[in-house]
Amino acid sequence: MPPRHSILKLINNQRKTENKQNKRGSEKNTMGNPFKEPPSLTKKLFPYILYALLPIALIRLYFYPIPISLSSSNQIPQNTPTLTTTAAASSSVSPPSTEDERESAKITCDYSNGKWVPDKLGPLYNDTSCGTIKEGRNCMSHGRPDLGYLFWRWSPKQCNIPRFDPQIFLKLLKNKHLAFVGDSMARNQLESLLCMISSAFSPELVYSTGEDNKFRRWHFPSHNVNVSIYWSPFLVNGTEKTEEKNYNTLHLESIDERWASELDQIDMVVLSIGHWFLLPAVYMYGDEVLGCHFCAGQNYTEIEFYDVFGKAIKTTLDTIIERRRGGKGIDVIVTTFSPHHFEGEWDKFGACPKTEPFKEEEKKLEGMDAEMRKAELKEVKAIRDGDKKHAKLRLEALDVTKLALMRPDGHPGPYLYANPFANGIGDRVQNDCVHWCLPGPIDSWNEILLDVMVRWAGQPRREG
Repeated sequence: MPPRHSILKLINNQRKTENKQNKRGSEKNTMGNPFKEPPSLTKKLFPYILYALLPIALIRLYFYPIPISLSSSNQIPQNTPTLTTTAAASSSVSPPSTEDERESAKITCDYSNGKWVPDKLGPLYNDTSCGTIKEGRNCMSHGRPDLGYLFWRWSPKQCNIPRFDPQIFLKLLKNKHLAFVGDSMARNQLESLLCMISSAFSPELVYSTGEDNKFRRWHFPSHNVNVSIYWSPFLVNGTEKTEEKNYNTLHLESIDERWASELDQIDMVVLSIGHWFLLPAVYMYGDEVLGCHFCAGQNYTEIEFYDVFGKAIKTTLDTIIERRRGGKGIDVIVTTFSPHHFEGEWDKFGACPKTEPFKEEEKKLEGMDAEMRKAELKEVKAIRDGDKKHAKLRLEALDVTKLALMRPDGHPGPYLYANPFANGIGDRVQNDCVHWCLPGPIDSWNEILLDVMVRWAGQPRREG
């Protein structure tokens, strides 16, 4: 059952025991002193009032944790709320036990249908409380002067997303291995998650290899949970461009074994790719060249990358299912395409200048962003609605494309590097309008991820 019910059950059991003890003690005292005055009504009611208020207080603490102060490395503008963190205090997480609870867990939520609303609490962590933030995402430490982008939360119309609880997250993954697989956006989401969990539990880096530490693993000994990142910008087998060959080569029929070879050790996988498919590439299926994208001088047929992108997702999902058939279950999350917000050239001062989210009427999901999202959702739906036998699979699209589209204010921009305007504003400055500041909007991706996991806890796996 969910953590709040576990807490209430524990309190009710304790209440029954104490009531019996109080009753026996009262009878004993009355027999020993028949002339003793009976206790007042206030004294009788006080324990019951206390027991009634305690669960309310616990539920209140779960949804609205106690705030602490912001890192001293940044000044907060007047009238701006203070950043917060929390030390989670939740009980064990079990599948819903009553009929009403089971029905509630089955209710779906369209997370993409909602809006960004002001949030006085702010993020769970800051620029100094988490040691896993990639330098280029640490906007606060790099001198970004405005902090308003930190005080928004995503509010779906169909459901309420609770504040992220590190203890519930780790309890759901106890004795399991979670892997993020993909490009730098997968890394961005991973580092956000590690920082959110670190507000209550510290991870131990237990493995690191590859250029720029592209393959890493952390361990949370309190719950025996492993969290890994695997660099695989295409998911399928691919060769990245070099100085001699200025295009990528993708083999769409086979999966990237740098991560897939460890599938039998993974209990939950988050797949996140997209932006590398916009680069020049030659596409192959076996020994056959299907075509290419922006590969001038190669004498190959130019083809759009949307179908290729979808094919890479399909090959990945089919391979996961095939390799886990008959074995233990696996949970798969496909994080949909996260749009960039370049307004003009990447090295101009105003490349992504917004400081607030778009309003719904200001921005529509269309063009390339819509097509990339469509390709991913199509393949997820085909698997979920398919009639062929599957492994014990739970599959969900983490549909964040619209959420991301509405947040042009959440990128590092010129604060990709520390204090870019220390010597004044120059003609050119490198901007990052693709990745997300940490803390920042991408923290909401992981709040949705946890909500999906809580709903999964009350649903059986598909048998295969």
